[in-house]
Order: sequence, then structure tokens, then C-alpha cells
Amino acid sequence: MLVFALIGAAGLVLLLISLVVGEMVDLGDGALSGTSLGVGAVVFGAVGAIVVVNDLPVWVAYVASAAVGLLAALVAQLMIRRLSATEDNASVDLVGVQGTATTDISSASGEVSLDAVSELERRLAWSLEPIEAGTRIVVLEHQPHSVRVGPYRPVD
Repeated sequence: MLVFALIGAAGLVLLLISLVVGEMVDLGDGALSGTSLGVGAVVFGAVGAIVVVNDLPVWVAYVASAAVGLLAALVAQLMIRRLSATEDNASVDLVGVQGTATTDISSASGEVSLDAVSELERRLAWSLEPIEAGTRIVVLEHQPHSVRVGPYRPVD
């Protein structure tokens, strides 16, 4: 039982480190990550403990733990690959996107709500000229954490 508890605890530590700090283990050029190894080890330990507590032979605990742990690691790795292939992490150029100033915007601070489908929340913004809250704006420059905007002036 102690072996399963130690392997499960080590897997939990690896899983938490991978989720908080980032992937520190990457085997086979992305074939196996620290997150999936952690999941596999946690499941290995949990299944082994469950089998031992139910008075089944130790060899059954090792076989069941290995089979279910490998399956859990495989499923976790497939899910990680699928999530990393989504467009959520894709870079979007916001230059030219229109929106509305939700606060007064100055050269130092402000906030806007953009009309782009990818923009679900408000963004920090700044402008070379003062813009009042409620004014329609257009993005002139897109930086990682903010956008430079100007008043939207429709062309007649």
C-alpha cells in the first residue's frame, strides 16, 4: 500500500508543478508531458490503493494500476494535444477593429470594449488624444497587454 501512496503523491506533486509552473517534463518531443505523467501516476496510486484495501492480491493491484494508469496518461496526453491545437492560443491582430470606450481614455490609461468576436472582455487602452467614455473608437496599434486607440471617424 505504501508504494501506491508514494507513487500517487509523487504524481500529484508533478501534476501540480506542471499546472502551476508549466511543463517541466517533455519526453519524446511532446509525446508525453509532465501533466499526463502526473495524471498517470495519481491514477496508478489510487487504483493500487483501492485494490489493496479490497483485499485482492498485490499482483492484481500492480497489473490494474499499470493498465488504468497508462490509459489515464494516454487520455490526458490526447486531451492536452487537442486543447493546444485549438485557436484559443492563436495570435489575433486587432488593428482596425472598432469598439467603444468604456472609460475616459488618456495617454496613460483607459479601457475599451471591442466589437471583435474574439474579444469577450474589456481591454486596457491608451490614446495620444483624450477620448471620453462612450465614444466609438478604432484600434490603431495592438500590443500584448493593451491597445492604442483613436476616435472612430467614418469615411463619408
